[in-house]
Amino acid sequence: MSGNGTTAGDDPLQTAVWRLRSRGCWGDAAALLLPATPAAALQRASLLVERCLYTEEGWEEAEDALRTAEALAHSDDERGAAACERGYLAYAATLLAVRDRADEARAALGRAAALIPPGVPQRALLDFRRGLLAENLTSAPQAARAAYRRAHAGATAHADPLLLSFTWRHLAGLALREGEVAEARHGFAESLRIREELGYLVGTAPALVSLADTETEPEASRLREEARRLYRLLGGVPTWLARRLSPAPPAATA
Repeated sequence: MSGNGTTAGDDPLQTAVWRLRSRGCWGDAAALLLPATPAAALQRASLLVERCLYTEEGWEEAEDALRTAEALAHSDDERGAAACERGYLAYAATLLAVRDRADEARAALGRAAALIPPGVPQRALLDFRRGLLAENLTSAPQAARAAYRRAHAGATAHADPLLLSFTWRHLAGLALREGEVAEARHGFAESLRIREELGYLVGTAPALVSLADTETEPEASRLREEARRLYRLLGGVPTWLARRLSPAPPAATA
C-alpha cells in the first residue's frame, strides 16, 4: 500500500493507474508504467508488491520489479523508498506464510528509516509499515500503536487520505482487541468512509467486514453481505478476506 489515491493535476496516466489499482488490476496498472526512471520503476514495483499482499500471487514479478527499482535508485530518498518496498514485500511473504522473511523485513525497514528523514511524506508510509511488523510479526501492540499514530499524523499533515484509511483501520483494530468497541467503530467507519470517497473498491470489502465486527444485528449482517457482494465482484480479492467472511475468527491482515 502506497500512494494517496489522488491524481494531482489530473495526470491521465496516474488517473488510469489509480482506477486499475483501486479495482484490483495491479498487473494492468503496472503495465502502463515504463521503468525508465526511478519514480516510475518504484511505482511499478509498489503496485506489484501490493498485488502479492492482496492475491498471494506474483512474487517473482514483484521481486524483478523491485530489483529494477533498487538498481535505478540514486538519491537517499529513492534508496529509502525502495528499501521500504523491499521490507513490505518481505513482510507480506512472512504474513501470508509463503516464506519466513521477518528478519529481512526488519532490516529493510530499518535501512529505510536511516535514509528517509522525519517529516517528509514517505516517512508516514514507513511508520505505518513498521507498525504492521510490530503488530503482526512481533506481537508488540504498544509499539504498533505508536507507529500507527506517527503514520496517522504524517498522513494528515501531508493530505494522504488512502494512508489515513489504513491508519484509522489499524488503530481501530487495536482498540477492538482491548474491548474499546465505540472507539473501534469510529475508526473503522472513518476508514470505510475514506475508501468509499476515493473509490478504493479493493479495500472497501475489508473495511465493511471490520466495521461489522463492531455492530449489532441486523446491521452487522447487512455489512457482511455487502462485503461478500464486493468480494465476488472483484473475483475473490483480497484472498485473505475469505477467512474473514467465514465463521472462523478473523486473522491478521494488512
